[in-house]
Amino acid sequence: MRWSHPLHRTLWGPGLGRALQPADEYIPFLIHWIWARKGDCTFGPHRVLIRQRGSSVGSGPPSGRHEQLFRSTSAAEAIQRHRRNLAAWFSRLPREERQFGPTFALDTIHVDPVIRESTPDELLRPPSELVLEHQLPPARLPTLGLSQLFDPDACGHRVQTVVLYGTVGTGKSTLVRKMVLDWCYGRLPAFELLIPFSCEDLSSLGPNPASLCQLVAQRYTPLEEILPLMATTGSRLLFVFHGLEHLNLDFRLAGTGLCSDPEKPEAPAAIIVNLLRKYMLPEASILVTTRPSAVGRIPSKYVGRYGEICGFSDTNLQKLYFQLRLNQPDCGHSAGGVGVSPTPAQRDNLVEMLSRNLEGHHQIAAACFLPSYCWLVCATLHFLHAPTPVGQTLTSIYTSFLRLNFNGEMLDSTDPSKLSLMAYAARTMGKLAYEGVSSRKTYFSEEDVHGCLEAGIRTEEEFQLLHVFRRDALRFFLAPCVEPGHLGTFVFTVPAMQEYLAALYIVLGLRKTTLQRVGKEVAELVGRVGEDVGLVLGIVAKLLPLRALPLLFNLLKVVPRVFGRVVGKSREAVAQAMVLEMFREEDYYNDDVLDQMDASILGREGPRCHPEEPPEDEVFELFPMFMGGLLSAHNRAMLAQLGCPIKNLDALENAQAIKKKLGKLGRRVLPPSELLDHLFFHYEFQNQRFSAEVLSSLRQLNLAGVRMTPLKCTVVAAVLGTGKHALEEVNLASCQLDPAGLRTLMPVFLRARKLGLQLNSLGPEACRDLRDLLLHDQCQITTLRLSNNPLTATGVALLVEGLAGNTSLTHLSLLHTGLGDEGLELLAAQLDRNQQLQELNVAYNGAGDTAALALARAAWEHPSLELLHLYFNELSSEGRQTLRDLGGTAEGGARIVVSLTEGTAVSEYWSVILSEVQRNLNSWDRGRVQRHLELLLQDLEDNRGATLNPWRKAQLLRVEGEVRGLLQQLGGPGS
Repeated sequence: MRWSHPLHRTLWGPGLGRALQPADEYIPFLIHWIWARKGDCTFGPHRVLIRQRGSSVGSGPPSGRHEQLFRSTSAAEAIQRHRRNLAAWFSRLPREERQFGPTFALDTIHVDPVIRESTPDELLRPPSELVLEHQLPPARLPTLGLSQLFDPDACGHRVQTVVLYGTVGTGKSTLVRKMVLDWCYGRLPAFELLIPFSCEDLSSLGPNPASLCQLVAQRYTPLEEILPLMATTGSRLLFVFHGLEHLNLDFRLAGTGLCSDPEKPEAPAAIIVNLLRKYMLPEASILVTTRPSAVGRIPSKYVGRYGEICGFSDTNLQKLYFQLRLNQPDCGHSAGGVGVSPTPAQRDNLVEMLSRNLEGHHQIAAACFLPSYCWLVCATLHFLHAPTPVGQTLTSIYTSFLRLNFNGEMLDSTDPSKLSLMAYAARTMGKLAYEGVSSRKTYFSEEDVHGCLEAGIRTEEEFQLLHVFRRDALRFFLAPCVEPGHLGTFVFTVPAMQEYLAALYIVLGLRKTTLQRVGKEVAELVGRVGEDVGLVLGIVAKLLPLRALPLLFNLLKVVPRVFGRVVGKSREAVAQAMVLEMFREEDYYNDDVLDQMDASILGREGPRCHPEEPPEDEVFELFPMFMGGLLSAHNRAMLAQLGCPIKNLDALENAQAIKKKLGKLGRRVLPPSELLDHLFFHYEFQNQRFSAEVLSSLRQLNLAGVRMTPLKCTVVAAVLGTGKHALEEVNLASCQLDPAGLRTLMPVFLRARKLGLQLNSLGPEACRDLRDLLLHDQCQITTLRLSNNPLTATGVALLVEGLAGNTSLTHLSLLHTGLGDEGLELLAAQLDRNQQLQELNVAYNGAGDTAALALARAAWEHPSLELLHLYFNELSSEGRQTLRDLGGTAEGGARIVVSLTEGTAVSEYWSVILSEVQRNLNSWDRGRVQRHLELLLQDLEDNRGATLNPWRKAQLLRVEGEVRGLLQQLGGPGS
């Protein structure tokens, strides 16, 4: 799961992805713009589209530009209504974009991809060159802006028909949407009327006849009254036909007759053919978008210009896209308003780190040649760094990404099988991905790719489907590798996509052994004929004394059961491999999987591995996460729309196999990063019942040292916040927690008996949440460790309010929390309001004699307090002696620890004091700690000289040695 090493741009060809295809809920894009009816929606203020390339920015719908051809007021008003309707439909945000904020608008972040003029000769190149040869597209032909598509050609001839083509995900839909909005806001003055059609919608009508006027009137009601004027508009009328691959056009006269009448009913394909022939409305301009495999369906003599969409072939375009999208004012506000949005400085830091990674020319820059993968990078960063909408998972982001690019896409509309393009990709690319995961490799030779693509192909129809997939979609999944030592090989466009497709290949049940394939056919055959054969054998057995017949009859019944067990064993083997991958002890990546993904996008600071060093073993920790995520109901619903349904029974059996293996291996004590990965798997699975059963044995949550981002806090709270059993200990030391994280984790804290929040830089504002935690009626915390947090006296004032109303807390550590005299005096005044506290640690807080003595007297009078830690405070020798005398009083309740000695003997708490010093040696003020240790050393030497007991002298000498060792670590005098 890495992106690294320099990018050689000479290795990249024109295959690119596309930016987002708007879709509302689960409705395919462009379905919106074909059903605009009068009065369907209320039109609010228009969003102005910001153009970063191409034509200049306009300010709004033009007025008075229709007077030349549409002179009547009613016709001009109809055009204006048509503009408003189109603008309203095309400005709607899909669900996938709503995660970026409540006021997020695609209009403000559009960056035009490069459109390169192409030639018919280039379209005739063999498909193998387009797919597997490492070369740049010819640079001799110019690039085009949207406003230049219909400019005269090199010979000065007028261009009436333009065909734009690009592989799946290249941005065809986004360009169409951009062009329509440009026209709506007056930025395409060359056209007075624009009429867009979705070829996917037209194909759904089949051969049912309808006239061109009927098709327009049904979809764009305001244009009904100006339909008779269409023939007079000439070249200022623009038809846009998006997704020509959905239609099978026949330009033979025997197949499609001539028709020049827009009011004559014909099949939709016949109308488009006659428009392209220039037999119907010969002066009209036409823009067609299609995939490369369908470009040849239009004879080149009917096309004035070809344009290939080449995506973001310049890293400056990539950086501009990221700056616009990630620096949105409310990019980071979740849909529900939950969580804290990243600050402008944090957003700028993300953009800067990403830009540096792009400038390093790593594999990520190659992936971001595809605009759609730029969207995926932004969505992943938003998921990792911004408040997470309820129910959103990493798997759902990748599934949504594929839905945006493949929803409604058939591999070949002319093939009778109507096979989903995504289903074909899951079968072929999924096989390659899974073989890579199984053999732990991410680099694939051309032989590897050919082997997976051509496996099992026997008929001419299958070869034709493979030809279409190679031209239209292979570049979407695979990219030429740019890492030194691996040139000439291929990698998946983003590393996580390999693990996603491998998981999809498994959960779809596409991985079958020869025994399974043959056994299934035999079992189905036996199951169909078993009853009939059994009946015949029963009759024959009664008439003839053949004892072997009943045995044969029983064997027929056993065959389906045996096959079922074979399938079950296969599922268990996959579950075993998945669980082993999840709990594998890797050497290179010790971070949790979320930090690994973050580093792969933003880059790693510090020295990189030398290219000549042996490569590290590949780690596929996302593979089990995606397997769990794909089994969730939400992702299964989206996959069904892509033509990749997962049966409920298969999902249940896979889940049971995984649960069985997790139940065995999940009980082991895991390192903090691996434990978080385990919890993230359950978060991706989104099944509370499953998680509750598997995690029922978890008693200690140790995430010490894990950087707890808002996402990780959400993951832990979602998985463990609903459990019923108590957690004996929750250790979140050194996790960079903030008050927002505390609020998110509150359900987990309510289940904890011991809670460790040391070394988290929690300030006074966090004490408000801690107070609410202590006052909660379900709080069962007995030990709370807040040491090494700058709580100050302001924070303690809030904490004592929680202590006053809490009935469970017995041990509280406020070591090194900056309380000072004021903080200790507050505790002394309010300590009697809590009647359960048994141990209080306020060591190393800079308190003087007066405050320390006041707290010691309050502790001495407290009914339950047994131990008070006051060492490493700014105490005089007289103050320390007074505290020793008070703590040593027989009738007192609390023991007071201020030094390593008690009288002339070693204190029984000396190891506790020195272990705290050793643990915090690198984080505390070294000069201050050294001064305190020297005082303790002097105290030990004085007591050793004052005692005659050899046993005590030996103990004091041992402790002196420990203190001298700490002083040597600090660079002080060791003797």
